Amino acid sequence: MNILDKIVAFKKEEVAARKQQCPLQQLQQSIGFNRTPYTLREFLLNPAKTGIIAEFKRKSPSKGIINDQVAVLEVTSAYTKFGASCLSVLTDAEFFGGSTADLKAARVHPIPILRKDFIIDEYQIAEAKEMGADVILLIAACLSPTQVKDLAAYAKNLQLSVLLELHDEEELEHICSDTDIVGINNRNLKTFEVDIDRSLRMAAQIPASKIKVAESGISSVENINLFKANGFKGFLIGENFMKAANPAQAFEAFVQQL
Repeated sequence: MNILDKIVAFKKEEVAARKQQCPLQQLQQSIGFNRTPYTLREFLLNPAKTGIIAEFKRKSPSKGIINDQVAVLEVTSAYTKFGASCLSVLTDAEFFGGSTADLKAARVHPIPILRKDFIIDEYQIAEAKEMGADVILLIAACLSPTQVKDLAAYAKNLQLSVLLELHDEEELEHICSDTDIVGINNRNLKTFEVDIDRSLRMAAQIPASKIKVAESGISSVENINLFKANGFKGFLIGENFMKAANPAQAFEAFVQQL
């Protein structure tokens, strides 16, 4: 069983337990369901922004602890101040050290927030809405094309943006009408190895109507310029900033170079 299989198996149990603790109807009656989300597409295409989806992540299965010494509000405040188009906040506790509390703490910022988690059930999308997220991530590697279509439609019905994450050409069939933003992850979720050329090889096969986002393994301004030249509008970066002793300063310096 690879890392992704382990995570998905755990998520099935976790979601079942959460449904018992807080039924869907209770989520739907929350204040969060009355909030109008920000639209990721608008922020990625805004020329005043960087296109960067800046991530807050404490640890990962492949790297272990990345940075557990910084506060989510401090880091996301800098991300917002210096031009991030979106915040990505890990809410998975078991494998990435994240939490719902982290996303709720970041909600004070006037930009979209992506709930970064492994979504396999509509219930998790309702949770995302309740906790104040604007965007959900659908990972093709752990979902069928039909599941992506159904989950994306459910998210759009809640006014949430959808970022569909692909890893190889075989997953192109997961793209559908409700997945207008398509990310290509340079990291293989089964081995966690990074191949920076993955996004470039697949870019030409993504429909022109979709907004392209490069994910993972981005560590330099040169990387971003290369992706821009190949039609990408968004760049999800997490580890590059979080591994710094001061992620806020690291992000500011990166944007100044950009």
